[in-house]
Amino acid sequence: MFGISEIAIFLVIVVLIFGARKLPELARSLGKSARILKSEARALKSDGSSPVTAADGQAADGENPRVIRGTATERHGPS
Repeated sequence: MFGISEIAIFLVIVVLIFGARKLPELARSLGKSARILKSEARALKSDGSSPVTAADGQAADGENPRVIRGTATERHGPS
């Protein structure tokens, strides 16, 4: 997979791109995102809902997808 030298080069490039001051903030936001993703996956698994496929808009097991009610907004910009 990756060796120590490749990981070290990657870390040096990241520090050069983002700067040492931004790294703690980036790590915190990455951690928050990972926690949110993990909790949503856990909730989906415990809810028993099946994921909706993008191809046909139907649930993977043939059931109708869950409807989330909200406010529709207008689309702005070019079509």
